[in-house]
Amino acid sequence: MTIVNTYLSFNGDCEKAFEFYKSVFEKEFKYIGRYKDVPEVARHYFPNCEDEHIMHIGLPISNETILMGADIIDVSRKEKNAYKFFSLYVSTESKEEADRLFNSLSKDGEIKLPISDQFLGSYYGICMDKFGVNWKISFALENN
Repeated sequence: MTIVNTYLSFNGDCEKAFEFYKSVFEKEFKYIGRYKDVPEVARHYFPNCEDEHIMHIGLPISNETILMGADIIDVSRKEKNAYKFFSLYVSTESKEEADRLFNSLSKDGEIKLPISDQFLGSYYGICMDKFGVNWKISFALENN
């Protein structure tokens, strides 16, 4: 079985973002590594990363899915929302869980499509979190 997981790159706020995702998904980190742990011979590959920046972090969402990320500091990056060209799609087991995730992820972010019953037969909404990551939250209605 091939499994595809999402890896997000941040410009210095990876730890803040993942603390937020940890609270939203109510899960614990699998691993947190910092650039201070990178061997000295490889440090030159990450010239703008400080010791406490996140080198790698993993947050298991389910048995098959891990949300991962790192600080990849790009001093030339001017655009805050580097994630505008994709969304993370989350299928939930209940409307209540869909509401909880949507409300948590959209807090201090932006609601693009309020979560509600949709003509396609799902309960669905789109938001962007306060870190600029787009989320599509869905629950398949029983009539499908």
